[in-house]
Amino acid sequence: MHIPSSQSQLVEIEDFYSALKKSEVQNHIRYNVEEWLYVPNDYNEYRYILGTKGDNPLICIGINPSTAAPNDLDNTLKSVERIAKGNGYDSFIMFNVYAQRATRPDDMDSELNEPLHKENMKAFEYILSLYKEEKPSVWAAWGTIVEMRPYLKACLREMVDISYKYDARWFSSGAISKKGHPHHPLYLKKDSGLDEFDMEKYLTLLD
Repeated sequence: MHIPSSQSQLVEIEDFYSALKKSEVQNHIRYNVEEWLYVPNDYNEYRYILGTKGDNPLICIGINPSTAAPNDLDNTLKSVERIAKGNGYDSFIMFNVYAQRATRPDDMDSELNEPLHKENMKAFEYILSLYKEEKPSVWAAWGTIVEMRPYLKACLREMVDISYKYDARWFSSGAISKKGHPHHPLYLKKDSGLDEFDMEKYLTLLD
């Protein structure tokens, strides 16, 4: 379990592109940088990206990261990896609406950390830019946790705007909640498929 040491406003935040550059250098024996994308590349109070490298990734969007790291996936990430492979993708990328690590959503920042959010959006745009020729596949997988903090919906809207710039295709997996939220990956069946997700309709439900 990861419990934040403090509100993230009290943590020094490394800008995304500096962290990305460091992550491209093989300086750890615990994982291969040719196989994994992990930014920052040290276990930290926040995480921008965690995933495997490939030509056709499924980009999964949760609310916030927990304990997972390369070669040490938590149960949610194991499910993400399994469903990506089961639906014909050669890799997966885990991204989150908010970058602060917290196993329990109740432990997330009470107020938005704007610098952290800004760098997180840079990370999302970077991911999409890698696959802009293929119309990146983005899996909405945040469940009802999006209601835990008022700022999460605004963060999500900004993400969606960025996704439109790259003509991303949105999907969901599993049952949609009564309020229209997409299903969280953790308890999905191992052979779960992907369904087109009407993001425009969903955004009207967030109002």
